[in-house]
Amino acid sequence: MQIRDTMVPVGDGVELEVRRIQHKEPKGPVLVFLHESLGSIALWRKFPEKLAKATGCDALIYNRQGYGHSSDEELPRPYDYLEVAGHRWLPRLLDKLAIQDIVLVGHSDGGSIALVTAGTMGERVKALITMAAHIYADHLTLAGIEEMAVRYRETDIRERLARYHGDRTDDLFNAWQTVWRDEGFQSAMDFRRWLAAIECPAMIIQGENDEYGVPEQVADIVAGIGESAHGVILEDAGHSPHLEKQDQVVDLLYDFLRSESVLKNCN
Repeated sequence: MQIRDTMVPVGDGVELEVRRIQHKEPKGPVLVFLHESLGSIALWRKFPEKLAKATGCDALIYNRQGYGHSSDEELPRPYDYLEVAGHRWLPRLLDKLAIQDIVLVGHSDGGSIALVTAGTMGERVKALITMAAHIYADHLTLAGIEEMAVRYRETDIRERLARYHGDRTDDLFNAWQTVWRDEGFQSAMDFRRWLAAIECPAMIIQGENDEYGVPEQVADIVAGIGESAHGVILEDAGHSPHLEKQDQVVDLLYDFLRSESVLKNCN
């Protein structure tokens, strides 16, 4: 596999930082990885490479606006910032790179964005995988954010995040916790309207010990999508099952994509 980093202009003066993992002969659609609220390309660690190797698919990992070396984002964040990321910026990036068929792999906020993109891009999305996605603000999400705000002030969380976000760390953290703690955002957040338009096979995953979301999120997402979706609650996993149970999740996703005939030349 070849791994290459680049900057991609997507219009309106915005550039997004991109990492591509490519095979000589890919065996399926491009895996598109969407990171969490405080995540980045690097914070996916080795998971994209492992899944790309297991499936034989190429992979695209990117930093949203405000993250890594991507262009600055609008602050304070508008209430619909996650939806705009899903129906505007990601489709633009894929069009710019001439990527047609995709499998969306989203974690946390990235999972929520993936739901919007899957509801927007129709047949181009061959499969959808979310981990710890949320379609509304629930009490665990809000309590987790409150706790993280305390830890940011009182522990070494800030220094650890700064390894990945540098001078943007404070702005990024404050943008995240400020909008999520805004009662107007909490009232406005409802992604259920995007779900009925999703027609591809979908696997909706959440760790049983996820401290940022109630298990009803999985049930409600699956119900909103319909028969093409099924939910998985992973035992002994928290908010980041792809890191906590990496090999198990890679095997689970490989089996899912193979069973749905998304991969080529697999027996």
